[in-house]
Amino acid sequence: MRTLRDSNHEVVGLDLLDSPFTTDVGSITDRSCIRRCMSGVQTVLHAATLHKPHVLTHSRSDFVQVNITGTLNLLEEAVTAGVDSFVFTSTTSVFGDALVPPAGAPAVWLTEEVTPIAKNIYGVTKAAAEDLCRLFHRNEGLACIVLRTSRFFPEEDDNREMRETYSNDNLKANEYLYRRVEIEDVVSAHLLASRLAPTVGFRQYVISATSPFLPDDLPDLRANASLVVRRRVPDYEVEYNRRG
Repeated sequence: MRTLRDSNHEVVGLDLLDSPFTTDVGSITDRSCIRRCMSGVQTVLHAATLHKPHVLTHSRSDFVQVNITGTLNLLEEAVTAGVDSFVFTSTTSVFGDALVPPAGAPAVWLTEEVTPIAKNIYGVTKAAAEDLCRLFHRNEGLACIVLRTSRFFPEEDDNREMRETYSNDNLKANEYLYRRVEIEDVVSAHLLASRLAPTVGFRQYVISATSPFLPDDLPDLRANASLVVRRRVPDYEVEYNRRG
């Protein structure tokens, strides 16, 4: 919203909570609200979701209602409104247990070709929402791009063991090795997707920080990750020590 406003786009910001970047307070589960907000819209950036931390606080039916039915509401109203581009903010969490290889196997090299294996209701509903985007492109001609984003949120890690073992800054720095992305890159990916969707049609992309590793590193990564980090980023220990 900040970027779009700064570039003089006319924007509709729908959110459950009021904020300086919210123009309409409401839910994507409210069909009449969606219809009202969609009037005259050319591009939809769909980032509304219940996400992984909500697994502990919300029911499975809540996830279905928001992540699947809410997405369906947006897609149907986007078709009715004649929207040019629909960009869905998905997550690398859809890969689920596909990210955890069997004992003794090399680490996983993650690309768009990896088949997801959902491990919770969050992954199931995000994958289902992706399938809805594919369906609406195929059957309704709606240009849809799915962006499977790595972590970019500022909140503390949702894994208590990780929070108790490492500081928040330490965790987030380490995540750039394999599961994080700068929010600026997430924003630019969405803007590119919205502009190119009519040409691309339908695609799914992983949006993540560039890995310092290579596929040849996968066996060692699983057995001795610090060895591989030392190989690819030789000065990392000095820098980590300097920063405490």
